[in-house]
Amino acid sequence: MTTIRVARVYDPPAPEDGTRVLVDRLWPRGISKADARVDEWPKALTPSNELRRWYHAGEGPYEEFRTRYAAELTAPAAAEALRSLRTLAAQGPVTLLTAVKNPAESHVSVLLEHL
Repeated sequence: MTTIRVARVYDPPAPEDGTRVLVDRLWPRGISKADARVDEWPKALTPSNELRRWYHAGEGPYEEFRTRYAAELTAPAAAEALRSLRTLAAQGPVTLLTAVKNPAESHVSVLLEHL
């Protein structure tokens, strides 16, 4: 059974995390790479810089962001990264790490739907 969890990168690592995958395009502020204990960082799975800036600037609603990000996930590099992440999840637990405060209204929820 595939186990995919979501956690904030600022939370301490837990034994049940399995493979820890950072799903943000930028490295989170204020945390060292050693403290984050990130195993994978597939930037191809993250929203493009343009989309990320557009959404964080408040230029559009979340639903439009979801649609645009879902379209980005169909690009060849993103599709390959999704396949790799699915394979990783089939082998054991995976924890998606993010710095966002509300993963339910971010790229993380869209990514989970595609997994």
